[in-house]
Amino acid sequence: MKLSARNILNGTVTTVETGHVTTHVKIDIGGTIVTASITNEAAADLGLKVGDAACAIIKSSDVIVGKA
Repeated sequence: MKLSARNILNGTVTTVETGHVTTHVKIDIGGTIVTASITNEAAADLGLKVGDAACAIIKSSDVIVGKA
């Protein structure tokens, strides 16, 4: 699979929390946790579970940066 996104962070799933509509997936990428909110359908299709290897893929057009 080829992607246009260049920000691909490899890690391990630490938490999968399924809600009514969305699932929150936490991925440990070397001591830092990235949390993604995906549809329940997408989570089921991926079969995500704690301990799985996963990638957080971040498209820069969808990242908001702020300064404190």
